[in-house]
Amino acid sequence: MLDLAINNGTVIDTVSLQQRAFHIGIKKGKIVELSKEPLCAQIIIDAQNLIVSPGFIDPHGHIDGYEYSYELSACQGITTTVGGNCGLSPINISEFFAKEDQKGCPINQAELIGHSFSLRKAVGIKDVYQKAEKDQIQKMKELAQKALADGACGISLGLDYSPGASFEEILTLAQVCAEYNRILPVHTRLFTSYDMNSLYEVLEISKRTGVKLLISHFVYQYGEGIMEEALSIVDKAIAQGIPVTIDSGMYTDWATAIGTATFDEQVLKDNSVAFSHLIVATGEYYGNVLNREIYTKLRTSNPNESIICRSGHPDSVYQCLKKSYCIPSTDIGNYKQGEGHPQIAGTFPKYIKEMVRERKELSLEEAIAKATLLPAQLFGFLDKGKLEIGADADITIFDYYALEDKARFPGEGFPDAKPKGIPYVIVNGELVVDNCVYTGRKAGKNIRFL
Repeated sequence: MLDLAINNGTVIDTVSLQQRAFHIGIKKGKIVELSKEPLCAQIIIDAQNLIVSPGFIDPHGHIDGYEYSYELSACQGITTTVGGNCGLSPINISEFFAKEDQKGCPINQAELIGHSFSLRKAVGIKDVYQKAEKDQIQKMKELAQKALADGACGISLGLDYSPGASFEEILTLAQVCAEYNRILPVHTRLFTSYDMNSLYEVLEISKRTGVKLLISHFVYQYGEGIMEEALSIVDKAIAQGIPVTIDSGMYTDWATAIGTATFDEQVLKDNSVAFSHLIVATGEYYGNVLNREIYTKLRTSNPNESIICRSGHPDSVYQCLKKSYCIPSTDIGNYKQGEGHPQIAGTFPKYIKEMVRERKELSLEEAIAKATLLPAQLFGFLDKGKLEIGADADITIFDYYALEDKARFPGEGFPDAKPKGIPYVIVNGELVVDNCVYTGRKAGKNIRFL
C-alpha cells in the first residue's frame, strides 16, 4: 500500500508549465504513481480546490542548524534550503553534516563554505579591510577544496563584509569552485547604492573562470533606483554566455548585523543612510529606531544584533523577480521568536500572492517553476523541483486564493507571523506541516555533493 496519497488537487507541472489533474502516490519518500483515478494509501490528503506544487527551494538562507528557522521555512512551503551564504558558514562541513545527521532536520539542506567570515578568519585575518597574503590565499584554497570534497555545494562570498578581499583572493576561490562544478553565490560589494563596479567585478570572475555565478539578494544590492540598468548588464552577460543567475526576496528593506562593515559610519555616509532609516530587529532595543547612542552601544557591546535598513524602490522587487533567471529567496537568519525581518516567515507566500494573484507579473506555473525547478537545476538537486514518478516527495499544497503573508516589520506586527493558506508541506514523503500545524518531524536530509 502507498504511504501517502494526494487526491483531487491541481498539480503544477514545472517542466511543461501546465496544470495537471493527477492524483499522486508516495512511497518511501518518492513519488511512485501519477494516476487519473483517486488513490488509496495509509494517509490520504484531499486536495480539492488546492494547488499541489513541488516544495519550494530557498537558494539563499542562513539556517545553519537553527531549529526555529527550519520551522519558519517549512511553514511557508520551503522543503529545501541552502545555507552558508554571504561568506558565513561552518568551517568544517563534514562535522556540520555529522551533527545535523545526528539531531535530524525537518527540511532538506545543502551547505556552502563561506569565504568572507569563515575562510578568512580560519587563516588568521581579523581586519575586514586587510588583503590576504599569498600564503593565506593558498590556505583558504586548501580549506575550500576540503569543504567541497566533504560535500559543500559551493563557495559563498560576502564581499560587502570583507572590503579588503582582493581580486586575486576571490578569483582563486572562484577557480576552485569552477573545478568542482559547484555554485558561487556572491553578496556583492557595497561602495555606494548607485555603483555598478561591484556587479562588473563578479561577472568578470565568472567570465575568467567559467564558474556558475549566483548573485545574492539582487534587490538589496541594486534596488536604489538602478535596477533597470543592473538587469540590463546581467542580460548582456547571459547573452555573452556567462553562466549567471540571481536571487531576490520580496522586500527592499534589508537586514544584517550592526557590527559588520556594512554599518561602518563612512559606509552609511557614502550611501546617505541616516539613523532614522535603521530599525533594531533583535535584542534589548528591538523595535527602536537607531540613534547615535544606540548605534555606539550596539557597535561596541552587541555587534551581532540585527538592524533593518528601510530603503529601496518598491518596483525594483517586481522588475527583478519577473526575470526568467531570478529565483525567489528568503535570506532567512537565526532569530529568536518574535524578532527579525518579515522575510523569515512571509517571503514565498508574498511572492505568489503579489507576483501572480495581484500583479499578474507571472503565471502561476512560471512562478512555481522559478521557485522549484530553476534552483533545483542550478544546484544540481536532480530529483527535486518537479512532480514526476521517481522524484523526491517534497511537496507544498496551498490555497491559491487564501494564500497570504502575515509577517510584518518590527513596530508594525510580528516578523515571524506564519502565513495563511498552506495546509500541507511534505518532505521526503512525511507531513512536516499537517492541516496548517507544524509537526516538527525530522523528515529532511542533508544534501552532500560528493
